[in-house]
Amino acid sequence: MTHEEWLERYAELAVRVGANVQEGQEVYVYPLVEHAELGRALVRQSWRAGASYVHLIYRDDHLRRARIELGPDSALTYSPSWEVKLVEENAGNAQLGTTGKPEPELLADVDGERIGRAIQVEIAEIVQRQHRENTVNWCGIGAPNEGWARQVFGEPDVERLWEKVAFCMRLDEPDPVAAWQEHLGRLDARAAALTELHPDAVHYRGPGTDLTVGLLASARWGSARFRTSGGIDYVANMPTEEIFTTPDPRRADGTIRSSMPLSLNGQIIRGLELTFEGGRIVGVEAETGAEMVRSQIATNENADRLGELALVTRESRVGQSETLFFDTLFDENATCHIAYGMGLPYAFAGEPDEAMNACRIHVDFMVGAPELEVDAVLADGTEVPLIRDETWQLS
Repeated sequence: MTHEEWLERYAELAVRVGANVQEGQEVYVYPLVEHAELGRALVRQSWRAGASYVHLIYRDDHLRRARIELGPDSALTYSPSWEVKLVEENAGNAQLGTTGKPEPELLADVDGERIGRAIQVEIAEIVQRQHRENTVNWCGIGAPNEGWARQVFGEPDVERLWEKVAFCMRLDEPDPVAAWQEHLGRLDARAAALTELHPDAVHYRGPGTDLTVGLLASARWGSARFRTSGGIDYVANMPTEEIFTTPDPRRADGTIRSSMPLSLNGQIIRGLELTFEGGRIVGVEAETGAEMVRSQIATNENADRLGELALVTRESRVGQSETLFFDTLFDENATCHIAYGMGLPYAFAGEPDEAMNACRIHVDFMVGAPELEVDAVLADGTEVPLIRDETWQLS
């Protein structure tokens, strides 16, 4: 199939399974300007799903570069009142966003310290509150484009990228919706088994990695199938291959090394290595991009603590694609990952644990590899194997 043939099927899956747009809801669609083709398809499918109104708000990374490079310091954290109002209006409604940077290294030559500080503070706090209160049924998906294809393949082969994305999204299945429901059921069963084990911590071992992270007793393991406070089921990220939890941000000791490059804020972070003591990051090293990561951690309260642990195994369609996407939405679902910054309120049956990490940012990076061993550490110190050779070990 060509990408034109994939397009409507893809948008329909994102609208009806991902965000699960409800009849009468307003829908907010946030594509990059280079993602206009997919943005328009998401609009069409949202109307077909019964939306009462569909808003299309384009984003442009070149405008962000200009603000960071040329604007005053005050512009880095400024939240315009109209944009604050727009984000507030998302509550109670559906939201669809796109990833797949047309120019993944657009900010490669910009001061990493300024990039790290460029957070629209008031807007970030509103979004964090919406996540905590779970008031938005949202979904993020990738938008194939020439720039992204060039980064992945070394040439602007968009059709080839569409084939990879379609495989990861199960669009090749006779009934993609049924395939997704079956897949999410498997993830939910795996998460339930790990929750029932009641581990006290998770231990990671591998090349350059020996890290133990404590867990919160009230936090569950789950999949990306969430439910809003209003009772709407949705899948926050598509594709998704992970089970995840929010750890105890006060308990992390050791060192962990990334296993894949990370596309972050217009730069590529390679060889990231973080060292933890007493829950806090005390050392940041990287082959490229270390300055930006250090700036993020220094200028965002609690960014030096962990907010997520996620486990992914070789059954992952993203991993099976054998493709480095240079896009976190896809790459984090190829293998195990962790995140520094904001904890995930979705890991709790009721109100989040008061110890959950509160932060304006949430940055995932990949740590999995065939050599990585992951164990659950029980309260008595017993270690139970979870992953070996990227294969799930727990019944």
